[in-house]
Amino acid sequence: MLLNDLRVIEGSSFVAAPSCGLHLAQLGAEVIRFDTIGGGPDFRRWPRSEAGASFFWEGLNKGKKSIALDLRAQEGRELAAALITAPGSGAGLFVTNFPAAGFLAHDRLAARRPDLLTVRIMGRADGSPGVDYTVNAALGLPFMTGPAETPKRPVNHVLPAWDLLAGAHAALALLAAERHRLRTGVGQEILLPLHDLAAATLGTLGQIAEVTAAGRDRSAHGNALFGAFGRDFRTADSRLVMIVAITARQWSGLVSALDLAQSITALEAELCISFAQDEGLRFVHRDRLFPLVEAVVAGMSLPVLAARLDRDGVCWSPYRTLAEALAEDPDLSFANPLWSEVRHPGGHAYPTPGPAAAFGAFPREAAGRAPRLGEHTDEILASILGLPDHAIAGLHDRGVVAASA
Repeated sequence: MLLNDLRVIEGSSFVAAPSCGLHLAQLGAEVIRFDTIGGGPDFRRWPRSEAGASFFWEGLNKGKKSIALDLRAQEGRELAAALITAPGSGAGLFVTNFPAAGFLAHDRLAARRPDLLTVRIMGRADGSPGVDYTVNAALGLPFMTGPAETPKRPVNHVLPAWDLLAGAHAALALLAAERHRLRTGVGQEILLPLHDLAAATLGTLGQIAEVTAAGRDRSAHGNALFGAFGRDFRTADSRLVMIVAITARQWSGLVSALDLAQSITALEAELCISFAQDEGLRFVHRDRLFPLVEAVVAGMSLPVLAARLDRDGVCWSPYRTLAEALAEDPDLSFANPLWSEVRHPGGHAYPTPGPAAAFGAFPREAAGRAPRLGEHTDEILASILGLPDHAIAGLHDRGVVAASA
């Protein structure tokens, strides 16, 4: 695979940093995660099996290697530091969301290996904590979500968007820094605060400019798509569908599929506008357009509506629960090479995704399973740190390291 000459050490928990390591592992890098003996704070995180195994942990750590250390002991911390700074042209890469101070401080580690590259994901730039829910609350996003009501009650989102984006951004930043190191030999620490990433994204999407120029916040619009045509509609057989028309082609397809040309032409003449030329006008006049679409959709069953929408290339989807999607969507079946059935250490076999990107020069590899905690402890101590068998046995005897049962 593309990154099989790289070795990345990961000291992390929860979503952002583990997802960074996962991206790199799925592109072929050897990713070694170190955890405290018994597991870190995310080792039992929900969702879990009835036996207590974390599906969350298994998903974020598939394809990685695991070493378990007593990180409260000086000897265990020394092993972690030695692992991070071990020699090798493709090594010296460290991914973490642990605190910037202490034994994992970049400066302390770089004293052992000056070309070390550390990417450190943080809550905020000042070192204070932050997670998706608090970052969203701080930046106003929950007030843009949910029904248009007064007074507005903030609605949180269930997707950890900033954590996931941070993981991908951190992987990109680490690879960029590794390219720079190849040219210059220079190591560095990359700091990626979740709050800065979210704020920068809002700026990139024009939302900060919008508030600055308008002098007021964007209102919540329920399930309506901001700035174009889109909303949920109910069919005659009580199925909800999401219909979107952002481009001119999507709009003309929707008008054709629902036989709305005459009604739309009359409305355009009344308002002296063209919905085909400006998607923003479809949002501005959504209160006039939505009833037209509602009336037609309400008179059709989902199969009839689906045939029409697909015929005319409309962008749409039925609303499904995840269980329904697993039963109905071929992209979530083994017909899609993204998925493999993998049995993980918790004892369950279930569809497991490999990398989302498919590379034309490489065959798509099956997804790997998550490691058992400490599964590779002895292998790593021997092959990377060069410890002989008797030294490894002594570490086990003193409780400094642990292997999987």
